Parts: sequence; C-alpha cells; structure tokens
Amino acid sequence: MKMKLVKSITSSLLFACALVSLVAATAFSTPGVARAQPLVPPCGVYTLSGSYLFATHGWNIVGGVAQPKAIVEGINFNGDGTLVSPFATVSINGTIIHSSGSPGTYTVEADCTGTLTFTGGASFDIFVEPKGNELWMIQTGGAVPAVFEGTVTRVSR
Repeated sequence: MKMKLVKSITSSLLFACALVSLVAATAFSTPGVARAQPLVPPCGVYTLSGSYLFATHGWNIVGGVAQPKAIVEGINFNGDGTLVSPFATVSINGTIIHSSGSPGTYTVEADCTGTLTFTGGASFDIFVEPKGNELWMIQTGGAVPAVFEGTVTRVSR
C-alpha cells in the first residue's frame, strides 16, 4: 500500500511539473505574439502643475562679448498653459536684479517638448520629464542674445 501511495504522489508531481513547464514555455517563448506595453500617458500642459525652482547660469552676449548671467527663479505652472514667476533674483555681469509677478505662457506637446515665454521677456524651448517633476530649458529668444540653459525642479504641487 505504501509503495502504491509513493507511486501516485510521484506521478502527480511529475504531471504538475510537466504542466508548469508547458505553460511557462508557451507564455515566454511563443514567437510572433505581441505583448502589451505599459501605457504611458502623453505629456500636455497639464504635466506641469505646481511650484518649481529654476536655478541656472550662462551668458548674455552684448556687443560680441559674453557677460555672465545667473538666475534663481520661482515658476508656478497652472497646468493650463499659463504661469507666473512669483520671485526671481538675477545677476547679469555682477548687477543684481530682483523681480516678481512676471506672467507667461507655455506649451507641452505629447512628446514632452514645448516652449515657454515670459510676457515681454525671454523665450525658451523646454523638455519635460513625463511625470512633470523636472524640465530643462534653453533660451531661444529675448531682447539680448544669450547662451543660457538650466534645470527646473518641482518643489510642491
């Protein structure tokens, strides 16, 4: 009786192992079967929402001469394509400028690229991290030619 029980358990275990192997082989090595990719929501103006800090440095080009420029600026993105800068401290060639309340607009395309323009000020191309926690800006226009890029980091929603 004991031998019959051992044979029964052994055959059941062998059958279970064979079944598991067959299922695994079918699931992981079937050629031509498309696997679902996780959906990543595309970017849009809604990707940028909350308070961010822009900290960077570069140069303004005045009369062909590079003048150092540094900035620490708050940017509040409203999630709808509008923004406001509640504060900024800028150093241009050692001259300090404080400002506040500068409005602007921005776009964000599905591929997470876009533009940002401060009303009456500089414009930038932007590249947004898909979760909206960080973006990178490079100045593309303004009253003075510039070599100016930097990182913007979300500090609160």
